[in-house]
Amino acid sequence: MIENFWKDKYSAGPVGEIDPDPYPNIPAVLKASCQRFADRPAFSNLGRTLSYGELYELSGTFAAFLQGLEGVQEGDRIAVQLPNLLQYPVAVFGALRAGLVVVNTNPLYTAREMLHQFNDSGAKVLVCLANKAHLVEEVLPRTGIRHVLVTEVGDLLPPFRRVLVNAVVRHLKRMVPAYHLPQALKFTEALSRGRERTLREVAAAPDDIAVLQYTGGTTGTPKGAMLTQRNLVANMLQCRALVAGVLGEGCETLVAPLPLYHIYAFTLHCMAMMLIGNHNLLITDPRDLPGMVRVLRKWRFSGFVGLNTLFAALCHDEGFRCLDFSALKLTLSGGMALQQATAECWKGLTGCEVLEGYGLTEASPVVSGNPYGHIRPGTIGMPLASTLCKVVDEQGREVPSGSSGELWVKGPQVMKGYWQNPGATAEVLDADGWLRTGDIAVIEPDGYLRIVDRKKDMILVSGFNVYPNELEEVLAALPGVLQCAAIGVPDERTGEAIKLFVVPRPGSGLTEERVLRHMHDNLTGYKRPKHVEFRDRLPTSNVGKILRRELRDGAPGQAAGVEHAGS
Repeated sequence: MIENFWKDKYSAGPVGEIDPDPYPNIPAVLKASCQRFADRPAFSNLGRTLSYGELYELSGTFAAFLQGLEGVQEGDRIAVQLPNLLQYPVAVFGALRAGLVVVNTNPLYTAREMLHQFNDSGAKVLVCLANKAHLVEEVLPRTGIRHVLVTEVGDLLPPFRRVLVNAVVRHLKRMVPAYHLPQALKFTEALSRGRERTLREVAAAPDDIAVLQYTGGTTGTPKGAMLTQRNLVANMLQCRALVAGVLGEGCETLVAPLPLYHIYAFTLHCMAMMLIGNHNLLITDPRDLPGMVRVLRKWRFSGFVGLNTLFAALCHDEGFRCLDFSALKLTLSGGMALQQATAECWKGLTGCEVLEGYGLTEASPVVSGNPYGHIRPGTIGMPLASTLCKVVDEQGREVPSGSSGELWVKGPQVMKGYWQNPGATAEVLDADGWLRTGDIAVIEPDGYLRIVDRKKDMILVSGFNVYPNELEEVLAALPGVLQCAAIGVPDERTGEAIKLFVVPRPGSGLTEERVLRHMHDNLTGYKRPKHVEFRDRLPTSNVGKILRRELRDGAPGQAAGVEHAGS
């Protein structure tokens, strides 16, 4: 077991312990930060910047409106289904100040997915984008939602720009399908009504649920992780300790291209950066690389939060390559394994090393990170302050340093459990508070952690364990590979065989022969692939994480050619 490895070791890194209880709840942190950094920028999007003082005023107005809603009480759930817009932090912080539980909801959800999450959480209030209101219309009669607030993209922009942006989105780009929700209220009207009411600040207890964060569903029906006020406050303090040696307070600008409704971006941008008063550039559509580049040209950004697929795409974007990176001093990677080829390309382009960390929804989410100035490529760093980690075998016995096994985690950021699902909770949390992550890891002798792979993604070839991360790391180093994934497929002779999915870089001329030769030259026999399939794209999650499960289940995707079988 490892703990407190940062204590007295790196002056630039966090100490071994944090006090997880200096604030009773998130609204207390928000109030302190917004008073301290009142005139500093908090969030920017589509040409408008909200200062911390404005954020506090608007969130208080929205909170007052929520408290006046009929049939809504403290502890009730509010689903926030928004992309990266200024409305998101206003709605989330307003809900928390009103004493409600935030249910982060992906705005790209289908009607089926929305219905499950709304009903499982028991949400009574929904904040959604007009672009998706037609789906809300479809599912609303089958839910317990009593109040719907609809916002348009430009609603928090200055008057002229608001009208212009909303008209372009609705009429020129035709991104708002027709819908009929006569009971819905406009978000702007909700703010107007909130200004006429007096807010009653709610003193949530540390163990009260703050957020229901649903898992991505890659292992079955999504479950709501109950993240308490103390869980999230502790993790924001742990993250502050992680970046203390590189980020100042109230003076940094961080790029936020990942969706805030995802726990990774939520904790870093809405929690940790709020704690230290820094500025977040909200990118509404990160898939629009030219649009992102146009935004970044206007700012001297000092931090960038992303993940492997986004970094790889940006490194090969000509517009991005021409940006000024002279102020960039921190790049954070999480959500999926960072491939070494991508990390090297990013550092070569920007001059900034990528600090890879590790987390999971059930841990609010950050568990570990590389200490700034002591980054070890290929690892996820060391446990955050006040975090214990151990690696165990199939019988739950701790294994020696250097041996692989399932990673277990314990700390103040570990969730309370799964919402209304004690059976699933018992499967991942033991009586002593240890969280079984389902990830296969190794603890190196000096305390650095290395993730080998997801337990469920492991491939078994003739009795040998093969980890897709290793295969993908090797394949990503082959020139011409833009994206790749490895899975196991049934094989009569070996039980499972390795199949590769490859997205080639346009014009690279990548062939099956080159792929198989590269893997043959770099891997031992049982790790060599038997099948190669070229595709134009791979299935990804809302944050760009490649979904191996969909590849295993035969999700169609777009094939770039016929599947090839290796020898």
